[in-house]
Amino acid sequence: MEIGTVTKLSWKVRVLYGLLSGVMFAVLMLAFDWIFSDELQSVYGYVFQGVFFGFFMGIAMVYSNKHMSKWMGFGKKDFANPELEPDEAIQIEGPANLFRGMEGVGGKLFLTNKKVIFNSHKLNIQKGQTNILYTDIEEIQERKTGFIVNNGIRIRTVDEIEYDFVVNSREQWLEELGKRVQFAGGKLGLD
Repeated sequence: MEIGTVTKLSWKVRVLYGLLSGVMFAVLMLAFDWIFSDELQSVYGYVFQGVFFGFFMGIAMVYSNKHMSKWMGFGKKDFANPELEPDEAIQIEGPANLFRGMEGVGGKLFLTNKKVIFNSHKLNIQKGQTNILYTDIEEIQERKTGFIVNNGIRIRTVDEIEYDFVVNSREQWLEELGKRVQFAGGKLGLD
């Protein structure tokens, strides 16, 4: 089972996204010129900028991201697959970030039948696999990323080590983690 998968955009959605981005960009440029400048550009100038920006955001950016992600290894089936013990099996996986100091390390989060595993992808400064046994987890907490976004999970171990993750579908991750930790004898610190 995978949590937080990425959906592919259809051409219709890409064109609509590009059109809306372009209109918004042109309106913002007009507003900034009106507020901070003595002269306004011609209507054709704003239309050209909007069309160019909309094309860039809706088509070129999506296309370049798609090909860059393949180059970085995200398109491969074995992307960020962790090293497992012989009697260990992956039960749930999904994209995640793990804060290691100031760096938000990108990769994948895995729940196995024995532990939580985070494995980074190859474009991080701090690379490698992090293993947290369910029996070592003392507390799981919800947290806000940047004090704003409700997509963070903090895992605190019995050794007082804190692991801060950023995930998609946080409630599903918390539910699945909670089942495994309670089974292993830990506690949930959810408010």
